[in-house]
Amino acid sequence: MYFNLLILKQYLPIFKEAFVNTLTVSVVSLFFALIVGIIGGLCKISKNKIIHSIASIYVNAFRSTPLLAQLYLVFFGLPYLGIKFSPFFTGVIVLTLNSGAYITEIVRSGIQAISRGQAEAALSLGMNYFSMMRRIILPQAFVIIIPPLVGQLVILVKDSSLLSIIAHTELTKAAEIVASNAFAPTEGYLTSAFLYLIICYFLMRLSKYFETKTK
Repeated sequence: MYFNLLILKQYLPIFKEAFVNTLTVSVVSLFFALIVGIIGGLCKISKNKIIHSIASIYVNAFRSTPLLAQLYLVFFGLPYLGIKFSPFFTGVIVLTLNSGAYITEIVRSGIQAISRGQAEAALSLGMNYFSMMRRIILPQAFVIIIPPLVGQLVILVKDSSLLSIIAHTELTKAAEIVASNAFAPTEGYLTSAFLYLIICYFLMRLSKYFETKTK
């Protein structure tokens, strides 16, 4: 096995585009998945049975089915109903909802790890529910959930590789192009893996930074 730098140089523009596309779809999905996860986590601890049930159905549905099946359903299934999304928006929707389901459970467990006494004390001081969550509970829960949350974010970045099946030019798709056009799978997939490593390593270092700052 050898690594041909000339082939890599030839396909460098494709990898640059794929790297930017991977970052874009990951960052946008991460942002919305966090919002979905926080809202879902609050719904999961709600005393309202309807809200709790809806959140539970959502979490169970997305955690119990393969991400690939969800991707196929949105990209190939919805057009039969007259609903069609581009590969990028399909990726954002599916990655957001899938990761949001896992983040929901992470947020729920973090909130429930906080002593009930703190919530009762905040309410006794005249705080409403949302103020208590924003100022007392969520900041403490955030410290607890940083490690599992970053782990889920790393998984989301790696899961973005599945978007290659719907022709979205991300890192795995770039590797497939190099492998098929230049017959150079080593150059394609090693470069792709290295770029994924850079993104995930950055996320893990960012996690360490936040853990240090919150101690």
